[in-house]
Amino acid sequence: MDFVELRVQAPRELADILVAELAEVGYDTFEDNDEGFCAYIGEGDFNLDNVAEIIARYEGIGEIEYDHRVITRQNWNAEWEKNFQPLIIADRVSVRAPFHPKPEPIEYDIVIMPRMSFGTGHHETTALMIENQLSIDHQGKRVLDMGCGTGILAIMAAQLGAREVLAVDVEPWTVENAADNAAENNCTNIECRLGGVEVLAGEAPFDIILANINRNVLLEDMHAYAALLPAGHPILFSGFYQEDLAKIEAEAQKHGLVFQSHRTKNNWVSASFLKQ
Repeated sequence: MDFVELRVQAPRELADILVAELAEVGYDTFEDNDEGFCAYIGEGDFNLDNVAEIIARYEGIGEIEYDHRVITRQNWNAEWEKNFQPLIIADRVSVRAPFHPKPEPIEYDIVIMPRMSFGTGHHETTALMIENQLSIDHQGKRVLDMGCGTGILAIMAAQLGAREVLAVDVEPWTVENAADNAAENNCTNIECRLGGVEVLAGEAPFDIILANINRNVLLEDMHAYAALLPAGHPILFSGFYQEDLAKIEAEAQKHGLVFQSHRTKNNWVSASFLKQ
């Protein structure tokens, strides 16, 4: 399956609202830009009438323009390689492609080829999750990375000393890509598994859980994450806006997850919770 990229030009106050509306109809990845944002959905789930209906609700409030295109594996790779620049996060983590030189000195170096997967560290949610990971002791821990994308957070966990990492995603090419990236980074302790929360049935508890997905999935599956986390252990959430933090916190409390702190960037959030 390929993706459809929906490019929306809108004022910032409208862009945030439109992102929330599109998330409700299945868009699960968003990238901000200077003119608005891009939203991504599987080609089979794309419905132009849904988009037009959402946009029509806000006519007259601000100028909105939009168009879309199909992104195949081939042109996604070509475009990514053309535009991708190496990144430094928190002055400690380098994220680069194999064709970029390793910066010196750097504490952690992650090599990523995203193919059709999302999560290069350039999106606010990925960078915020990595910053939160840096503040958590991973040494010898068992880690779950839900919605693993490129596997970047799983690789970060392994480099921080995790003994075992399970990386899970619902898209087959994403799981394949995450496994390749794990191998590229010599992370032999990362298992990449296809599926959603159903593939966690029978799993032993995890010491740390990372879930960078989107608001709706987090709210729906939070009970499953909480059930796999022992008391006193952390879980990091991201993939939602600051105005959604209250909903995430309220649902977390139902399952014994206590809010600790959060980071924000361009209205995106990564929040840390602790199991009671």
